[in-house]
Amino acid sequence: MEFRHWSTLFFFIQTAITGGLMQRFSWQEFIPKSYLYLRHKYNWDTFKKDLIAGMTVGVIALPLAMAFGIASGVSPERGIITAIIAGFLISALGGSRVQVGGPTGAFVVIVYGIVQRNGYQGLAVCTLLAAIMIMAMGLCRLGSWIKYVPHSLITGFTTGIAVIIFSSQIKDFFGLNMGAVPADFIDKWSAYFQAMPTIHIPTLLMGALSLAFILVLRKFFPRIPWGIATIVLATLAYLALDLPLQTIESRFGELPRTLPVPAFPSLYIPAEKISEYFFDALAIAFLGSIESLLSAVIADGMIGGRHKSNCELLGQGVANFACVLFGGIPATGAIARTAANVKTGGQTPMAGMIHAVVLFLIILLLAPIVSKIPLAALASVLIMVAWNMSEIDYFCALLRAPRGDVAILLSAFLLTVLVDITFAIAFGMILAMFIFMKRMSEYSQTIQLTTLFTDNGNEFPERTDPDAISKKTIPPHVEVYEINGPFFFGAADILQDVLTNLQTYPKVFILRMRHVPIIDASGMHALREFYHRCEKSHIHLLLSDVHGRPQHALRRFRMNELIGEQNIFADINSALSRADQIVSLLNTEISHKTSETDPK
Repeated sequence: MEFRHWSTLFFFIQTAITGGLMQRFSWQEFIPKSYLYLRHKYNWDTFKKDLIAGMTVGVIALPLAMAFGIASGVSPERGIITAIIAGFLISALGGSRVQVGGPTGAFVVIVYGIVQRNGYQGLAVCTLLAAIMIMAMGLCRLGSWIKYVPHSLITGFTTGIAVIIFSSQIKDFFGLNMGAVPADFIDKWSAYFQAMPTIHIPTLLMGALSLAFILVLRKFFPRIPWGIATIVLATLAYLALDLPLQTIESRFGELPRTLPVPAFPSLYIPAEKISEYFFDALAIAFLGSIESLLSAVIADGMIGGRHKSNCELLGQGVANFACVLFGGIPATGAIARTAANVKTGGQTPMAGMIHAVVLFLIILLLAPIVSKIPLAALASVLIMVAWNMSEIDYFCALLRAPRGDVAILLSAFLLTVLVDITFAIAFGMILAMFIFMKRMSEYSQTIQLTTLFTDNGNEFPERTDPDAISKKTIPPHVEVYEINGPFFFGAADILQDVLTNLQTYPKVFILRMRHVPIIDASGMHALREFYHRCEKSHIHLLLSDVHGRPQHALRRFRMNELIGEQNIFADINSALSRADQIVSLLNTEISHKTSETDPK
């Protein structure tokens, strides 16, 4: 291995040790949420809700698991095996109450590349190494480090992955008669254009009608799971009309009815490929940990809870390790399935465990029928997944962000599509660090040395600050929090715990920003998420002391339209006056309702 690779490995190990093991170790934060909820107050009513949610998500997960397996360059049963094994273990051992795990679109690009270069055996070795890395990150308490990954970087490579997933489905959607699809993006589309005269009309009609059916369901019947509904209808049409289409069975053979016997794969790594395997494993570990923790954060926002990030990483690592033993592929927390779990009433990790059992029963009882699914229908499902992943509206909105964030966004996107996702992530993080240092240098302050050793109020600035909140009269049911310093991606996570740490929710929440010179895209995203959380909790959010660049950033991101111009103030006195009016109005409404329901 070259020196630069050894130095990178040494830096990674050193960072993990100094970042985690130097802290006081406690096993309590690694107790899974499943144990806590099953031990305390788990009753029949809760189980019924978990059962309904688990069955629903299990049905939704079936076509996605097969589609992600095929898109990753392996057989569909490996995707199903991953959804069963990882889905059960991530819920059983993880730190989130409603997280649902399995194969996801984030891994498609890197898994496909590994399989093309080194086959499934190489993928198994990389996944085992990645599983060990993820467990080590959890044990070393690196779960909270996700907040240091810029949101523009995550959006950039996520949109890039969506483009690649879409590109990988063109052959099956159009029924093109061509050999193996090239891995390179430009070569892939060049091969597609050359093969366009071989379009298979029945396959194209099945794909187009399936996609149209998905769009109709999403618009007019959003409660119906569009993925499984499309697959069922397409399979019935294929069987009833005996259509000349490629199916799972015709390409991969009939799906097995049982899980394979667990076996440990060979760990042989050719000497010339050691560095390649290591960096592929590092990319899997990074992507897996990022997506799982992002999914857990989104779930927290939906249920109002708080996940245990380090426990979640430990569970993810164990689940990926087990997947390899059964012949699966990398797995992580699945945002779409987790959201479906919450929306269908999932209460505890038992729902995610039930979803895995449902998948196993479907394969056990219906494998011959599932094998008849047309590949064109699966391609239409993946095309819609790619559209959802792309977040095209948010991607375009980020183009209005500061130039540094736009540079990170576009570089991550273009490098993911045109070069390699591992390189895209590394380049994006390095670029983010340089941009961060540049911004900090722009807002650094010079302090006279003589003032550092005198008691002039620096230790207690509120004593000499005439505008300090301690000198203001705060109306009842109003909370005021102040952000100090640039609101960059490293500090954006502070809003996550604000409402969680409050014993009782206020009626009005004032976020004071007089010492915020700049907000980047990650800070704006955190502010948007905080607003939605306040709205869900029936809390009025007001912003005060918004000036200069933050005010300009709010307008560029259209946050002033979301929060309302009437709720953004130039000074704290105006914000407090508005808060007092809101509280008085709410109290009046409550009094009127009470008088209307009073039996007197």
